[in-house]
Amino acid sequence: MKDLAYLNKFFYKYRWRLVPGVLFVVISNIFGVLPAQVIRVAFDLVTENIGVYQLFSGFNRQEMIYDIFGSSLLLFGILVLILALLRGLFLFFMRQTIILMSRHIEYDLKNEIYAHYQVLSLAFYRRHNTGDLMNRVTEDVSRVRMYLGPGIMYTINTVVLFVLVIYAMLTVNVRLAIFSVLPLPVLAVIIFYVNTVIETRSEKIQQRLSALSSFVQENFSGIRVIRSYVRESFVRDRFAAESEDYKEQSMALAKVQAVFFPSMLLLIGLSNVITMYIGGVEVMKGNITPGNIAEFIVYLNMLAFPVISLGWVTSLIQRAAASQKRINEFLHQEPEIISPIAPLHTVAGKIAFNNVTFNYPDTGITALKDVSFTVNPGEMLAVIGRTGSGKSTIANLIMRMYDVTEGQIAIDDKAIDGLNLNNYRSQIGFVPQEVFLFSDKISHNIAFSADVLDMPAVEQAAKDAAVYGNIMELEQGFDTLIGERGVTLSGGQKQRVSIARAIVKQPQVLIFDDCLSAVDTRTEEEILSNLGRIMHGKTSIIIAHRISTIKNADNILVLDDGRIIEQGTHANLMELKGAYFELYEKQLLEEQEEA
Repeated sequence: MKDLAYLNKFFYKYRWRLVPGVLFVVISNIFGVLPAQVIRVAFDLVTENIGVYQLFSGFNRQEMIYDIFGSSLLLFGILVLILALLRGLFLFFMRQTIILMSRHIEYDLKNEIYAHYQVLSLAFYRRHNTGDLMNRVTEDVSRVRMYLGPGIMYTINTVVLFVLVIYAMLTVNVRLAIFSVLPLPVLAVIIFYVNTVIETRSEKIQQRLSALSSFVQENFSGIRVIRSYVRESFVRDRFAAESEDYKEQSMALAKVQAVFFPSMLLLIGLSNVITMYIGGVEVMKGNITPGNIAEFIVYLNMLAFPVISLGWVTSLIQRAAASQKRINEFLHQEPEIISPIAPLHTVAGKIAFNNVTFNYPDTGITALKDVSFTVNPGEMLAVIGRTGSGKSTIANLIMRMYDVTEGQIAIDDKAIDGLNLNNYRSQIGFVPQEVFLFSDKISHNIAFSADVLDMPAVEQAAKDAAVYGNIMELEQGFDTLIGERGVTLSGGQKQRVSIARAIVKQPQVLIFDDCLSAVDTRTEEEILSNLGRIMHGKTSIIIAHRISTIKNADNILVLDDGRIIEQGTHANLMELKGAYFELYEKQLLEEQEEA
């Protein structure tokens, strides 16, 4: 329970729901126990009045006795009904307090987990897959909620009911009480064991169902490839094999459940048989009345559900503890990147790398080695190099997605780790290498950085990114819904929408991380021309593979294996006849061959 102790703060927060809930549990069970005693009195009344009725056989008073007897039974029936209604009312209050409390805690816990996810660093997301993170917020929190709501409610209900019923049984007859409940502990052990088996097999079924769903989803997504390679029959056979595995796991669970329920009913029936036998012996001895036997049978039926729920609740608490342990592991993770409490700073745009070395914390790969350069406000810096040379790492470090291993990055001559992170990032426009668009309207994707949709600004940004014409050709224009991950648009259109999203911020620093690769040369020139106008007096950093993209930059860095091997203007680098020159000649030759 130490992992579940984390939730105690929520119990304190919602104590004015929990305490009344416990009180309603007690009251509802009192009204649940009382009908058994009413039934006992009514049963004894029937037994006694039958004898009296027969005694007055042939007398006029027999009809009067019959009327009194009938009225008494009706009164007892009405009393049982009233007690049942009162119990139902307080059960409703119990659920309205405890179950609603669990929903409030579920809401708070999900928000707490999500808020913590928001502050964790990029390295954290590189170490964990999306499905795993989603499970913490959905599946794990749902399991914890089952403990907070039904788990606590049924546990308190079981304890209170056991105390009240066992006390009532012992006050009537100790011997009968002990014999009648003998099968119930055996039932509890069997239920706990069977629940464990059911839980294990249910987990396997969930895993197989998840694998089956993933298989189907993947094949639907790759249906073009499957048909192109004529692999329909192969995929169909694999699906049949996956389905067969799922069916076998489901059948195994069904067999356990088929044995479980009859066994449970057998033990409950055995308790009733023992009660009637021992009760009959005690009646003949004169220790109890026949009404007490009826009372005990009602008590046993009342205990049956709590005993059945005992194994279920135990299993539920175990699952919740395992889920909360997983949640705690994430909540206790500290972010590597921490924003200091610092005054807000208006970025001018000067960026300086001073002997920066960086190792990725999750892989240990050294991406940058002793890198130094300076970009002044209003300048355009270009970064070029082979795949894996460290180009995107520079963009991530400027955004402070990671902290440097050695050296220092300065923004306007201030150490980057001393700046208020949210304020700093709000002044940077970043177009990542891997374009990500949300499943929303195009206008909302472009205006993502703004709280209020400014359509004139959105339209202008689209024009600057050379995507306005493409958007207007769509049936609903800017109101067109983009499919999942932008599947509605082509690669080049997605890149340009992403560029428009960065431009609309009117940032002081704009970073393009190889985001013009899917754009043709003419469109690229249009975007860069617009960029020169928009970013006048501001800092631009363009990471690219094509030299045609960056030849007008104020300074060009040529990276290789994490080091700057050349830097300067396009003209200077061409004169050096080094790596940049070779790359330019190679790309020029490729363009001529394509032409």
